[in-house]
Parts: sequence; structure tokens; C-alpha cells
Amino acid sequence: MTKNVAISACLLGNKCRYDAKDNKNEDLLEKLEGHTLISFCPEEHAFGTPRPTMDLVAYEEGNKAISNESGVDLSAPVQTYAQNFFDTHTNIDLFIGKDRSPSCGVCSAKLYDKEKNLLSTNEAGLMAKEALERGIVCVDAEAYLSLSWL
Repeated sequence: MTKNVAISACLLGNKCRYDAKDNKNEDLLEKLEGHTLISFCPEEHAFGTPRPTMDLVAYEEGNKAISNESGVDLSAPVQTYAQNFFDTHTNIDLFIGKDRSPSCGVCSAKLYDKEKNLLSTNEAGLMAKEALERGIVCVDAEAYLSLSWL
């Protein structure tokens, strides 16, 4: 059965990482052959490429994406992109995110406190969190390669 798969654009070979490189994963693309791939990159859309890095930081009101360069909260543009993406693409069967990304990591993003002390290494990035909240099956790219049921 063909699935509609939302997938981080960098995994497809788009040079949209913060450093203007990609994370193209040929093994992943081979495993996804025959499915409809719908690429996304909230960070490139919101901030362009290249761009300063950001980290997930825990706050009382929830996790936020904070620029490592300026300390500015970058969450709103990422969250708006995610909401619009899923409102537009209502037929997503599977979300595959880039591991460890503060936007797209499903269960591998690092979470820091305000002093940059590491709190967790298994958080959902902001876009992945939106997908999870909508009930979409979500998996990190590296984990997808080891799964046989998807």
C-alpha cells in the first residue's frame, strides 16, 4: 500500500541544513521507494540557509527553539510552518524526521535548560511534536531503517 510520507527535506538531498549541506540518505530513500514523499523544512522556510543553529530549551510554558547566536526565541515561525503544513497536507500517513533536529527529531532531539545544561536526549522537535499531537505515526529516519512493520 502506498503511503503519503512527510519527510525532512535534508534527507532527500536538499541542501537546507543550517550549514547549507544535506543529510541525503540513500538507504532510506530506497526503503521508501513507491511511496509519495512530501518534503518539509520549517527552518529553511522560516530562516533561510545557511542560518545560525538553535537548541530546544525547556521553559515553564513548554519547550522553545532558541537561537544559539542571538538567544532569540525562534519557536513561532517553526510552529506556524508546522501547523500550516499539516493543515494543507491532511492525508499524511507517516512523518519521518531528521534525528536530533530541534524541529524535526521525533524522539531524539536534545533538550537543555536555560543555562544550556543537557536535560534529555529523547525529545520531540517542534514540528515533530505537532505531527504527534495530530496523531500521525512519527519516526526518526535512523529508526525507520531498522523497522520492518512500516
